[in-house]
Amino acid sequence: MTALRVVFVIISVSVSVSFVAAQSASATDSTEAVPILVELFTSEGCSSCPPADVLLQRMDELQPVAGAHLIVLSEHVDYWDHDGWKDPYSSHLFTDRQSAYVGVLGLSTPYTPQMIVDGAGVLQNNNSQQAEQVFQKAEAAQKIPVRINSIRVEGTTPPVLQARIEVGENSDKHSADIYLAVALGHAESQVLRGENGGHHLTHVAVVQSLTRIGKLEKGKAFSQDVQVKLKPGTDPANLRVIAFVQETGPRQVLGAALRMVGK
Repeated sequence: MTALRVVFVIISVSVSVSFVAAQSASATDSTEAVPILVELFTSEGCSSCPPADVLLQRMDELQPVAGAHLIVLSEHVDYWDHDGWKDPYSSHLFTDRQSAYVGVLGLSTPYTPQMIVDGAGVLQNNNSQQAEQVFQKAEAAQKIPVRINSIRVEGTTPPVLQARIEVGENSDKHSADIYLAVALGHAESQVLRGENGGHHLTHVAVVQSLTRIGKLEKGKAFSQDVQVKLKPGTDPANLRVIAFVQETGPRQVLGAALRMVGK
């Protein structure tokens, strides 16, 4: 982070962020920047989650880490659904994914909101120095190039997203998994009950599906056409497709790419 310093300010249970520029710099071209995957485990039933949802939106919009492209994912867990409000975006798949991170990263328990960077670093509350170190480590890590090509949505009942995923050669001594996430660029809810009852919530990059599409063998590249059925009524202009390579565990993310379907 040569141009920008990330400062996390935690007030009570709320999470906010300010970005302090060390010098004037224009936005980094995402095609040249180092991709960093930022996963937020969140829930509409959790009163401390809305500020983290806003934080993720600001990361997505402002791209505060110089030389990096933050690819954000909002993964709504389901263990808050019993507490008065069923999150319409929640899935047990994300609860299981977060639980797997807890085991691999040696954490005591899953919680919301929780941000995990490149599958290897957890952003800690009220610790700006730790956050800066997490992003520096992610930016310095060697990445495998990932590309999403020939992306389109066809049909209406239900619509089907088609794309070609290409991943560069894996020089690591271990094989890795390749995932494809389909996410809503923007989503919102009027929460009627639970801890956030009466609040209008907005979200970014809300994952609708997360599919393991293949394995990247050591010393080899990967190329494959994929198809994903979308939910009826899905607006293609509001979709993002994210492909990423991750060590099995889930552990460190080795490469990632983002494409907006409607652009």
